[in-house]
Amino acid sequence: MNLRKNIGLAGWLLVGLLGLASFLAGPLSGGQQKVIPEEIKQQVRNTDYSAVRIKKFPLAMQCWTYRGYTFFEALEKTKALGIDCVQAFPGQRLSKDLPPSLLFNHQLEPEHLKLVREKLNSLKMQVVAYGVVDLGRTEAEMRRVFEFARQLGIWIIVTEPRDEDYPVLDKLVKEYNIRIAVHNHPEPSKYAHPATALNYLQGMDERVGVCADTGHWMRGQLKPVECLRLLQGRIVDVHLKDRTDFGTKNAVDTAFGSGRADIRAILAELTLQDYDGYLTIEYENEKEVMTPEPAISKGLEFIRKVTYYQDYEQLLSRFRGLYEKHGWNHYGPGYFELDPKTGILKSQGGMGLLWYSRKKYRDFILELEFKCSQKNTNSGVFLRVPEVPTSDDYIYHSFEIQIYDAGEGIHSTGAVYDAQAPAVAASRPTGEWNHFKISFIKDRLTVELNGTKVIDWKAEPRGKVRDLASEGYLGLQNHDSLSPVYFRNIYVKEVNQ
Repeated sequence: MNLRKNIGLAGWLLVGLLGLASFLAGPLSGGQQKVIPEEIKQQVRNTDYSAVRIKKFPLAMQCWTYRGYTFFEALEKTKALGIDCVQAFPGQRLSKDLPPSLLFNHQLEPEHLKLVREKLNSLKMQVVAYGVVDLGRTEAEMRRVFEFARQLGIWIIVTEPRDEDYPVLDKLVKEYNIRIAVHNHPEPSKYAHPATALNYLQGMDERVGVCADTGHWMRGQLKPVECLRLLQGRIVDVHLKDRTDFGTKNAVDTAFGSGRADIRAILAELTLQDYDGYLTIEYENEKEVMTPEPAISKGLEFIRKVTYYQDYEQLLSRFRGLYEKHGWNHYGPGYFELDPKTGILKSQGGMGLLWYSRKKYRDFILELEFKCSQKNTNSGVFLRVPEVPTSDDYIYHSFEIQIYDAGEGIHSTGAVYDAQAPAVAASRPTGEWNHFKISFIKDRLTVELNGTKVIDWKAEPRGKVRDLASEGYLGLQNHDSLSPVYFRNIYVKEVNQ
């Protein structure tokens, strides 16, 4: 958001801007850090972003995109684009049916907050973030912003803190469990350079991070992908923009994929970082301020096109940065432990089965990553388990895609266990992550291991499998206590015939 162009919206916002002016060009306690380290640049150059399977990120609209309209109109226009979440900014007129002086901000009276909730509920939408906002000068003023956020279910506050604000913010994010995203307006804002923001975040609670505005970085001649790599682990929000060129002369916002930001690489980098926040769409082309929809629609289509997991469901749910095993049950000895921050499952003991209980799958594509701790790590992926496992009998009525690098033929990694051997060996060295793409359509079972097709088979009862189920549950095996197996990034897509 360009705060300097926002002053015409209301005198209330002007007051906040005057307060911001006191620190925009002020000295830093840690000093300006303007250089992207060469090591970071080299890492980016060495990354093959074209090979990254881009995940589907939740979308939000920064209401500044609709700065020519009221907040309620912005909600309606955002909904029409198929987006259910917004990031509100302070100072936007609330509704054309209400007095012009009534603005969306954290000083709304209860009766006006009620109107906001009613409008959101009627559209089945939510405000997930708020900013860029001046938090005030005292803890009481900052607390008021946090209270406002809590009342509306907002979990990200975007701001540009003063040096002396950080100790208070560190306290408040812990108390409210609401994130702070430090925004990078261009110079003279002190956060124009990512290294400076990173310097401020040292030692802060992990809920204090950055709002990464790709357009503002481009205005400052910075490559967004390099900035993102430098800020890995501290990105709380992303203001996604594409621009026709770097710098400010003759450069304007354009549809995602039409400019020089390299949106695909940005999404790939965020995927590699397992970014858990929103892609907040913010369009600032002044010539299209009243009609941004064509460019936004074109950009959304580009995002859908490059998102590998666009039509997939992720089977390990995630809420505010933490993974959960909701919907998963375990049968038999042992268990799988889940690292809530990384989403990595690790097997313990066995032999048992972690199975996804929320639904049975008929025709589907299942993709996941696995890693073996030793060459003799033994595990498998079970397909179409026909009934809730209550005994070991399920192994005779469902197919298992084997994980066992020490095995051979029908018992080796990539095999349909005890039934069909892989065409080639395609496992990566022990300790590296492998990728399975398993397709089970009617009775045709195909398996790709690290991009190599190793199984293409008309499934039939064979070996230990006595019959072929037409649908069933998906499961992951914990085989024994000798060497654990690890799983992550588990996605499934149903295929309608």
